[in-house]
Amino acid sequence: MSILSDITEALVDGNAPRVKQLTEQALAHHISPTDIVNTGLIKGMDIVGEKFRKMEISVPEVLISARAMHTALEILKPMLSEHKVEPRGVFMIGTVKGDIHDIGKNLVGMLMEGAGFEVIDLGVDIPPERFVEEVEKHDPDILGLSALLTVTMQEMKEVIEAMEKKGLRKKVKIMVGGAPVTQEFSDSIRADAYGEDARDAVEKALTLLGLN
Repeated sequence: MSILSDITEALVDGNAPRVKQLTEQALAHHISPTDIVNTGLIKGMDIVGEKFRKMEISVPEVLISARAMHTALEILKPMLSEHKVEPRGVFMIGTVKGDIHDIGKNLVGMLMEGAGFEVIDLGVDIPPERFVEEVEKHDPDILGLSALLTVTMQEMKEVIEAMEKKGLRKKVKIMVGGAPVTQEFSDSIRADAYGEDARDAVEKALTLLGLN
């Protein structure tokens, strides 16, 4: 199983060519795609997420590791669908109306994907009605709302109220996050969870779905 630990190490180093090469080697040694994902890639992204949380690495370094993970997933995805590997859950995320910041949102999406979630990224400047429409369409387990501006934080409340009006609120867990967002604000708008940073968001998502 040393190939899998080598994959983990290469992923933490952000070495995409090495991750790709080792993934192909693992398949040649008849290691299952599921084991490669769970024991190699997800373990690696867990380490990356923990290092980021401890401020041992920066955002660009996380993104480099995430891209390395994607090189492996491109090889594995067709095989994973054949093996009918179920994701841990469906995580939908978007930046709220009036806010076009996406680095934090993208980081959360990448770490969620690394943790085994199917991620649906709606993009930025998303109005409440679009969140409602997409939740109705895709039925995610968790909806993540991102805001980087104090003035756009209130849009999170609008989204939650729109979900309530449509009768969708009990069907989806809502997580909020972003620089100006606090636990107190999350509680005040009756969100289900507050993600302090990308790594914390993954932990909270797993807790919400009873996977921790």
